[in-house]
Amino acid sequence: MNPPRSPARLSPADYELLADFRYALRRFAAFSESAAAGLDLMPQQHQALLAIKGTRKSAPGRRGLYVGEIAERLLIRPHTAAELVGRLARLGLVSREPDPEDGRRVEVVLTTKAERMLEDLSASHLEELRAMRPLLTRLLTRMDSDADPD
Repeated sequence: MNPPRSPARLSPADYELLADFRYALRRFAAFSESAAAGLDLMPQQHQALLAIKGTRKSAPGRRGLYVGEIAERLLIRPHTAAELVGRLARLGLVSREPDPEDGRRVEVVLTTKAERMLEDLSASHLEELRAMRPLLTRLLTRMDSDADPD
């Protein structure tokens, strides 16, 4: 990652916007952590399930993700992702299946149990995002208006 570039000057409004935006993100993250915990899932386990379900697969016929892809989506190291997949498999939430195109690779695929859990979690997350939409829209609008010199 590149170090952040520092603008010439930040105004008090810039700091307020950043603080408010970080607060909104943290509120959503806290909601997400609590919702996952309600189903006995750790936040990272929930994120992995969502990544497997929600990431577009590049090849037709693929149903899951490779461990390296999970690592990339969760911003973790591949060996950490492999351990996470192992825990998810022990919980009966994922299975490891040979890649139909390359038998040396293994796809991590959601089980029916995981699909049901993820559907419930995702519905509540979308509801929460919809409830937060006015706040997020105001923050993003402030960002646009602060950037406009006119």
